[in-house]
Amino acid sequence: MTTTTDRQERGGRALSPLRIPAFRRFLLAHLVSATGSAMAPVALAFAVIGHGGGAQSLGIVLAANTVPTLVFLLLGGVLADRMSRSRILFLGNLGAGLAQGAVGFLVATGAATTLAISVCACFSGVSAAFVTPAAQGIASRLVPKEQLQQANALVRVPGNAVKIMGPVVGGFVVAFAGPAWALGWDAGTFVVAALLLLGLRLVGSVPTGRGAVGDLRAGWAGFRSRSWLWSYTVAGTAVVAAWLAGYQLLGPLVAADSYAGAGSWGLVQGAFAAGLLMGTFLCLAWKPRRLMLVCVTASGGIMLPLAALGLELPLGWVLVAAVVAGAGLDVAIVSWSTIMQQQLRDAELGRLGAFNAVGERIAVPIAYLLVALASKHWTSQHILLVCAGTILAATLANACVRDVYRINRA
Repeated sequence: MTTTTDRQERGGRALSPLRIPAFRRFLLAHLVSATGSAMAPVALAFAVIGHGGGAQSLGIVLAANTVPTLVFLLLGGVLADRMSRSRILFLGNLGAGLAQGAVGFLVATGAATTLAISVCACFSGVSAAFVTPAAQGIASRLVPKEQLQQANALVRVPGNAVKIMGPVVGGFVVAFAGPAWALGWDAGTFVVAALLLLGLRLVGSVPTGRGAVGDLRAGWAGFRSRSWLWSYTVAGTAVVAAWLAGYQLLGPLVAADSYAGAGSWGLVQGAFAAGLLMGTFLCLAWKPRRLMLVCVTASGGIMLPLAALGLELPLGWVLVAAVVAGAGLDVAIVSWSTIMQQQLRDAELGRLGAFNAVGERIAVPIAYLLVALASKHWTSQHILLVCAGTILAATLANACVRDVYRINRA
């Protein structure tokens, strides 16, 4: 059964998404999971650094997490359009919780190695491959179409609010108690979120009779036929790879070498999260007509903290850059989610969202490995500047695509 009732659909314009019980449950699951996920990047980075690893070890771990996601994302997209999305979310979050708990146990017992952490990261990546496409269409199942941007923004409020203090707290927890505690907390929140999401009871679409391979081919045809979708995905291939390789891989290392270590990196992540929250509230009040153009330009702001770290600016300037980047990124995320849900049918949203996710992530493991190799010859600061330049170039190229100006608010 679906959770959006006929009465809610008829009165959709008068209701707020917060008045829909299933949507509130979805928000609560995000809030619970975010309390742990906000600490996890700091904890994972310094867990690797703590056993003597550097850029190469951290790059291997992050690549081990990303590659399985890429391998299984398309299958996850097919299943999201055919099976219960709430059950997929339950199993995916449960698997991620078990993987993160295993990392915490290894770190706590002193048995953590790059190989062991990479194996756990691999299982976590598989879970993400099924969660990502299933989550893409949740809001469109829970609220009327005219409330989609508001719902997409509200979904991000609790997570972004927690992320403001989460990385700061996580940085100090890691500094004073060790990364195992933060990783263990993250594992527990995944399990609780899984139980909440299971209660949504979202069924799959009507089977097409084509089989999984046929559905995948139909999804690819739909993806290719929409130039706004594939052009944004191609640009995202460069943007996402440069961002994650710079921010997630090199950011903690530069913080450890040029700033005050885990504490300062926690402040940077907290500032970035504050920017995300600012972007969320902006989306609640601002409904631009040229939604696609806003999405493309706003996402380019994530180059700013990479440039600030690469230039070794004072920490205050890095924090300002992180706030601006976070605000732009959240505007882009909410805008893109709304575009996808308004422009695509629910029955194909999982598959087309999976193609988009694969395209944006396919270069990430390559970028991690290239950065790890380049770190032997270049400084982290020089590599960060290259990443910032890549994001700027890709954003400008995407802004030249004609369909960016044609896809407006429905």
